[in-house]
Amino acid sequence: MVTPFVVPGPSGVAIRAGLKGLTGQDETVLRLVGDLLGSLTSRDLKARCAAGLDHDSDQWSQRKRALTGKSSSRWAGSITKATHDQWALARRDQLAYIQSLDAGVRTIAQRLSLPVGAKGFRGLPGGYRSRQEWFAKSRRLHVLQDRLERERADREAGRVRVVRGGKKLLRNRHNLQAARLTEPEWRSRWEAERWFLQANGESGKRYGNETIRVSPDGEVSIKLPEPLAGLANASNGRYVLACRVGFRHRGQQWADRIATNRAVAYRIHFDVGRDRWYLTASWKIPPVRTVPLEAVRSGGLIGVDTNAEHLAAWRLDAHGNPVGEPCRFDYDLSGSAPHRDAQVRHAIIRLLHWAERHGAAIAIEGLDFAAEKTREKHGRRKRFRQLISGMPTAKLRARLVSMAAELGITIVAVDPAYTSRWGAQHWQKPLTSKNRKATRHHAAAVAIGRRALGHPIRRRTAPPPHDQSDGAGHRTVQAASDVPGREETRPRVPGPRTRSVGTGRGAKAGDQCAHNRSEHTAEHEFWHQGSPTLSP
Repeated sequence: MVTPFVVPGPSGVAIRAGLKGLTGQDETVLRLVGDLLGSLTSRDLKARCAAGLDHDSDQWSQRKRALTGKSSSRWAGSITKATHDQWALARRDQLAYIQSLDAGVRTIAQRLSLPVGAKGFRGLPGGYRSRQEWFAKSRRLHVLQDRLERERADREAGRVRVVRGGKKLLRNRHNLQAARLTEPEWRSRWEAERWFLQANGESGKRYGNETIRVSPDGEVSIKLPEPLAGLANASNGRYVLACRVGFRHRGQQWADRIATNRAVAYRIHFDVGRDRWYLTASWKIPPVRTVPLEAVRSGGLIGVDTNAEHLAAWRLDAHGNPVGEPCRFDYDLSGSAPHRDAQVRHAIIRLLHWAERHGAAIAIEGLDFAAEKTREKHGRRKRFRQLISGMPTAKLRARLVSMAAELGITIVAVDPAYTSRWGAQHWQKPLTSKNRKATRHHAAAVAIGRRALGHPIRRRTAPPPHDQSDGAGHRTVQAASDVPGREETRPRVPGPRTRSVGTGRGAKAGDQCAHNRSEHTAEHEFWHQGSPTLSP
């Protein structure tokens, strides 16, 4: 089980603004520069992939010198860094794919080893339902084993496969009708994705970037590559765009950075669907100091359960008790990618504002369904696989961490194991009343919050000792549902505060077997609390 921990904040920020009012000449220059640098990036990426694991700093210098003569030293530095990052990303994706294949191979092999129709045990799936399915899976096992051997061989040799522009868009070229694209539309998208118009920031240089420079009044100028220097409309081979740009989000932070000539990286890209040009500015920020977990727990927190269409949340105090009413933050994941992203951000900001009003941290599961959404893991449960595949766990986690850091809200990650099951088992029924219907997801939010606070999820406590007045009966935190008046105040019992009665006045005063005295059956039981009491 993973110990709860405080999630570190983001290490950088990015803001975007539209380039409105571009002239035809501006767009032509941007397309020519992007196409030229894109072709150089493709060649450099090919050289980087060919070097594989043997790549070193000398080869990096050689690649940069080769690109400098065809563009400039700063453009060459941005290209080589981008290709190196893309190669490293491909290596990480390759490792994740190997792990997914290995999990599929082990799952199929385990199910094939069981008799047909055998039930699962200890959380493992059982045998296949029929001989036909067993035969089909035995063939698929060989296919996955071949893929796994090939990927492992590629990883040991340092070979990666990268498609500039995206593999999905490349495959759409052979399925234009299914993608609802014409060939010219696909060509324009393909070319736009392969353009390269991004420059790294440089501290100490004017406005933090010499290649793509943005002045405080929003003037954008680009250092043209050597082959396109004749298109310059300003001194020193620069081209100044006719439009002005302004950042609404974090605009003051950006202005403060460029005023002190601190590094800011820029990227210009074209959205074919909207027919708009955008400028993205990004920079690094100092790491946020994480609050100790004990300090976070002292004020209670909010447990959040992530689902396919909403976030279920419940606030808990420092002792793990639910406080107030639960909340639900809905989002719709249908439609286009920008619409889905906006829905997730809207749900997160409502959650953060609720947490900010109560001054509480947020506890969320460290969900990662990379190896959980394969058909080998869940068999024929296709709808369940589609459900967990549709949950935006990675995007939600990244958005939540970055947006919470701006409001000063701490995020605590916990192990997601059995939170939904144990939450429904131990909390859903007790939290349901005549005026409130607690759902399974709200009960899971309580379980997540208790785990983040360091409390056990299960509500049942240990039986009391035998020497207490209520005997050895099993006791729980809350009365059973069939006990009359369990939600009312406990009636007062006459007698001292210990609720004990005098000698000879109890309900079993005449039952000598109820006392631990000699020559009675109680003395011969297999367990004794202590020595026999002495009568006065």
